[in-house]
Amino acid sequence: MVDYKKVSFIIASALIIAASAQINFKLGPVPYTMQNFGVMLAGFLLGKQGFLAVILYLALIALGLPFAAGGGGLGVLLGPTSGFLYGFVISALLAGIFREVIWKKGDRREIVLLWLSTFLASIPIYLLGFIVFYKFALANEKLLAWAEKAAEFFGFESTSPAVLLFFSTVLIFIPQDFFVDHLLAVLVFKYVWEMLRERGVEVDRA
Repeated sequence: MVDYKKVSFIIASALIIAASAQINFKLGPVPYTMQNFGVMLAGFLLGKQGFLAVILYLALIALGLPFAAGGGGLGVLLGPTSGFLYGFVISALLAGIFREVIWKKGDRREIVLLWLSTFLASIPIYLLGFIVFYKFALANEKLLAWAEKAAEFFGFESTSPAVLLFFSTVLIFIPQDFFVDHLLAVLVFKYVWEMLRERGVEVDRA
């Protein structure tokens, strides 16, 4: 039997991720976006099934819909920033697991713990994003030159291409992700959770 409430949550979460990708500004091949907000929120709302929202989101991109920061189509899913997109799948799953373990009453302690857990949940995004981009950059001088310029803009220097690329594709994004995207996801989830409880709907059964 189809759980229409769960399906609606999956579709809504996928669309939120797509919308958050459009809130961006270009720093180069790897733009600043609000996608981590959508990914974490999907995990919080859907629990372990949060990854289904990301898979739907990726499927819509594959169909050509311009739902990624770089547009749509298979080229986006096979390009230098595709590792970040695939990392979303694992991170949504982890965010859901952490929420199921941590969230019981929605008090201040749980809010802080859930927020802190997003740092661990986001590791697959950074790790896969860096690995894929690094492989592309080794064969593309323009990508490597961009990483050097981005690092220089922030006053960071290194003779190691790997270190420069890690700084430019991961480290400069962590503060915004953790202090803006992730915190906002926790607060929005708390609001939705309380709203649904008032209507007699449990998030895990939504």
